[in-house]
Amino acid sequence: MDLRIAGKKAIMAGGSAGMGRATAERLAEAGVELFITARREERLVNAAREIADKYGTKVTPVVADSSTEEGRSALFAACPDPDILSITIKPPEPNGNFLELTPEMWRASIETALIGPIEIMRHYIPGMKDRKWGRIVNIATFSAKNLMIWRLMSGPARSALLNYTGCVAREVAPHGVVMNNLLPGLFATEGAQEVMVSYAKAFNLVPDPAVVRKHFLESNYVPTGFIGEADDLAAMAAFLCSELARFIVGQNIVIDGGQHRSIF
Repeated sequence: MDLRIAGKKAIMAGGSAGMGRATAERLAEAGVELFITARREERLVNAAREIADKYGTKVTPVVADSSTEEGRSALFAACPDPDILSITIKPPEPNGNFLELTPEMWRASIETALIGPIEIMRHYIPGMKDRKWGRIVNIATFSAKNLMIWRLMSGPARSALLNYTGCVAREVAPHGVVMNNLLPGLFATEGAQEVMVSYAKAFNLVPDPAVVRKHFLESNYVPTGFIGEADDLAAMAAFLCSELARFIVGQNIVIDGGQHRSIF
């Protein structure tokens, strides 16, 4: 399928691994000029080189932590005028007893999962409006709408992000700027593996991947019977970044193998 975005500039914030990397690959395959950010320099540089070699497109790595002003400034300087912006963040660790969550922990969650993405979007939206075309896709989490007590450090901040995106999407749509969110369940990514270590601690499990996976699937019914791979989300992310998504505005699309039980 031709996504009709060849030659456009795209940012994948958090694009060195997992769902961000898979999305970056789908965008590169569509022919965009790509900028990818991450905090880990070696992994980021390797990812940029591999994607460029594989798809024959220009890929610029930007070492940056988008939850900080310094990191966002580095991104803004590297790519001042993107047509496409997709953002994902490293998932926070599962929390233990909710009564032990401190204000400092909440502030860190909000800085990373809410303020960081908002500030990047706020910076780039005016240029997209001026050019009468733009696509913004947040890769968030289904715990933003699926209540999970052990994901309190992840869900509430992203629920606020969905509210923000829904409001702003209606304001910018008349200018050709389309904003949407993807809400993935648990995927078999490197970040998820790191989360599962904390998951094992939270549920007093042996820190063995097979044990943790079995416990998760038994405690969280996934109708497909398996945990998704990063590319199970990437195709939808790339589609929402495309010309073909022009009539999809302010939506929150859950991709979780059917785990979340809701018709809305």
